Amino acid sequence: MHRVVESATGAPTLLFTAALVVVICFWLLVAVGATTARSFDSDADLRPLGMGGVPIAVAFSLLTLLAWLLATGTGVLLDTTLPDGPAEGLLRPTAACGALLAAWRLTRRLVRRLHRLFPDEPGPSRPTREPHADRDGASRAVPRPADGIRPRLPQNRGTG
Repeated sequence: MHRVVESATGAPTLLFTAALVVVICFWLLVAVGATTARSFDSDADLRPLGMGGVPIAVAFSLLTLLAWLLATGTGVLLDTTLPDGPAEGLLRPTAACGALLAAWRLTRRLVRRLHRLFPDEPGPSRPTREPHADRDGASRAVPRPADGIRPRLPQNRGTG
């Protein structure tokens, strides 16, 4: 546990940790009702980044969480495998950049799957039609048999 905390508060991963704290605070505000998940939708378009189709807050939250997880995990792995020295100093920022790129690719894939949960606009509601209405919605008279007269039903005539 000590290595995880050390890695999360280390030099390059600290940026992702700070961003993750902001994301957690934002979602707490959403849970309380002070804001909505679509608060930033008019600010930017994420389609050029391949993350369109979901609210911006959802896409950046996923990106931040995945980048933090990958960077922290890579930092712990570097702590356990490499001795202190210049190699570790060069690999940490490179690993953090790689974690961000990998998180971006994972976020793009997750956003494609989450797209159907966040429709852009509500679909058209079905107009209520009368049970005996034409295609254009105009009601028409329904022929009803007169009292005492039964409608003629086709008979099942079997051969044999």
